[in-house]
Amino acid sequence: QVQLVESGGGLVQAGGSLRLSCSASGRTFSSIAMAWLRQAPGKEREFVAAITRSGGSTYYADSVKGRFTISRDNAKNTVYLQMNSLKPEDTAVYYCAAHRLGVLFTTARQYDYWGQGTQVTVSS
Repeated sequence: QVQLVESGGGLVQAGGSLRLSCSASGRTFSSIAMAWLRQAPGKEREFVAAITRSGGSTYYADSVKGRFTISRDNAKNTVYLQMNSLKPEDTAVYYCAAHRLGVLFTTARQYDYWGQGTQVTVSS
């Protein structure tokens, strides 16, 4: 089991920035790849970004590439999502996620463990 707790969401104007954090427990953090997913009202949950166990490789959805940065601090058991140049279409509940085998996927439906989510609202 992996327990995940997100924080850092809020209301921001278009063009602004936010940094999300996700604290993990229950497994050796450095043994699991981590991802950020999001779900907008009326839409399916979608992949946003993922990072390998060591942090050496990162992957992004085309819609956020160049604007969002995923990173991790294995000493703090925390993964981050720095979001810059935010757009109204980035409005969603953001979740950090992990797979039970600790592997990385670039599709949302593969992930087994989710946090409670944090709301990000971008006003135009």
